[in-house]
This record gives sequence, structure tokens and C-alpha cells, in this order.
Amino acid sequence: MRARDLGVVIGEHPTGPHNAITDVAGVRVGYTTLNADGPPAVHTGVTVVIPHDDIWSEPVFAGSHRLNGSGELTGLEWIRESGELTTAIALTNTHSVGVVRDALVAEQVRARGDGVYWSLPVVGETYDGLLNDINGFHVRAEHVQSALASASGGAVAEGNVGGGTGMICHGFKGGTGTASRVTATSTGSYTVGVLVQANHGRRERLRINGLPIGEWISPAEVPLPDYPKQFEPGSGSIIVIVATDAPLLPHQCARLAQRASLAVGRLGGTGEQYSGDLMLAFATGNRGIPPYAWDEDVAVSQLEVPLTMVAPQLMTRLFDLTIEATEEAIVNALVAAETVTGHNGYTAHALPHDLLTAQFQENL
Repeated sequence: MRARDLGVVIGEHPTGPHNAITDVAGVRVGYTTLNADGPPAVHTGVTVVIPHDDIWSEPVFAGSHRLNGSGELTGLEWIRESGELTTAIALTNTHSVGVVRDALVAEQVRARGDGVYWSLPVVGETYDGLLNDINGFHVRAEHVQSALASASGGAVAEGNVGGGTGMICHGFKGGTGTASRVTATSTGSYTVGVLVQANHGRRERLRINGLPIGEWISPAEVPLPDYPKQFEPGSGSIIVIVATDAPLLPHQCARLAQRASLAVGRLGGTGEQYSGDLMLAFATGNRGIPPYAWDEDVAVSQLEVPLTMVAPQLMTRLFDLTIEATEEAIVNALVAAETVTGHNGYTAHALPHDLLTAQFQENL
């Protein structure tokens, strides 16, 4: 079930065929989902986003943005310095970043072979410790390998899958969501796709298409998780991955990443004190960037790479696509998620489809 299945349409631009990040040609998504009611309760996993099949040896341009920094997205310093994304991207829970990062290093070694190069994988996290036995370290290297092996284009699973399995969003069960937008230009069409791991926000602030859904579907109707006394509502984090086939340079990618944070705000997120709200955008429109290494065998012809870029006048439209797709990806995560009772008996209730639909019918 997705937002559009309930009649909830966000924005005015058309979607790609799958309304997913995989509508950007070459992008693949894979998951490993770990679910066990326990004890201990295990509700976690790994999500991987592969920009193109040769990402281990052919970088793409990328840029990032931080709305609030109570979180982790490894590899960002090199992206900020070089403007290049050099690995697949993985998302998981907070305490599994290390093992997932190491597994991506191993995959790059497997793909490239032994050599004089380094690996700085991009791994993002959000905290699932209310629903998952996060200190049990249940995510292992083989789970990353399985997610990589299963990665595919086409339709993308949402809700309680992969790294989003144990997440909570605006006081409802959250998780993984995706969406896309396309636009036609005089030189061809471009696609922007977004994937989120949504684990952020407070119930009372949730807005969907401007409607105060979080006020109307109150804790009296759908209980909030029984948060521990020391847990500050709105803590948790969101990771947003933006992909596009537009030929963007690194600074333009960073501008797209920044606009994704506006979508978080439009839905009611404020970048709360203990929410790590981190955005990464990459563009596949410029290909042929040489692999990074101290490689004396790189031909001189490879040291100059012809590039293209969209005109600055087109950026506003790409901003709009990014904001719309990010909004819908978050709502898709909420709509697809299912109620989970997890670690220590905490329950995150799904957003009720009938109540959401009724509010839209009454107020639009």
C-alpha cells in the first residue's frame, strides 16, 4: 500500500514508472530484513542503494547536506572534499554502522581486486533501539552481502524492510519509503528519485499536504509508543538519498540535498536536538570519471573528462522535484509500515489508512 493508493497525491509533477529511486536508470536497491519477536526482539536490517553497476571503480558526482547532525553518514568528508561518491550506499541501525562499512570495503576489494586504493564507504544510520535489540549487534557482514546480491531495479519494497524495519516516524511506525519525479526539458527528460529511512518527527507536528494529520489522529485515537521517560520525542533521525540522471556537478548535487530538508520541514520535522537529519544527492548524468587511486597506468586521455551540466535556470525545477519526491517518500514509508511490538514491549502503531483517508476526504 502506498500514499497514492489512498488518494494522497503530493505535488504536481509526474512520477516515474515505479515512483521509486530506481526510476533513475541504473540505480538498484537491495534489502536484508531481520525480524524475530524474541526475546530478544530483533527488528532491523540493511538497505543498499547502488548508483550504477561500476560504482566500485567509476565514481559519480555527489553532494550532501546536514539539517541536524545527531547522526552518522560515513564518507561525507571525502564527498565534500572531492565531490565524488565512490561506493554503494548502505543504511542500517546506529550500532551496526561499523560492520556494514567493513562489509562494503570487502565488496569493493572483491569487485576491484587487490590494489593501491582506499575505500571510504557511505553508510547511514537511524536509531531503532526502542523496537530492536540494538545492542545485540544482529546485523552481520553476510546480511550486507545478501542485500548487495539481491539489489535490483523496478519496484522497491517499503515500510518495515531493510534498515527501516525498526523505525518510528512522527509517533507512528516508520521505515523505508521511496518516490520519484520526472520533468521534460528542451534537451530531454530528467528523473529525480528519492529513498528515505524515516525515523524522525513528533506526532503533533505531522502535516501531509498542509493538513494537520498529527493533530487530527491524536494519541487518544492511535497511541504513541510508550517512550522511556528519558527519551525526547522527535529523536531518531532521517536519512535521505537523492538520485538523478541530470548532469549535475558536485555543487549542484549539494543544492539538491539541501532542498530535501525542506520536504522534512513541510511534513513537520524540525531537525530536533537528537535527530540526525542527513541528506546525500548523487548524479549519474556525467559518466567516465576515472577510478580514484595512485594509478600510474591511467592513460593521459583519462585525465581530462568531458563534462556537461544543466543550466542554473533549470535548478529550481529540480529543487521542486526533489522536495515533492522526498515528501512522498516519507508518506509512503508511513503508509506502508505495519504495527510492531518490539524490544521491552514498546509498540509503534501503523498510521491507520481509514483515518488518513477520512481526513483527506473531509478536508480537501
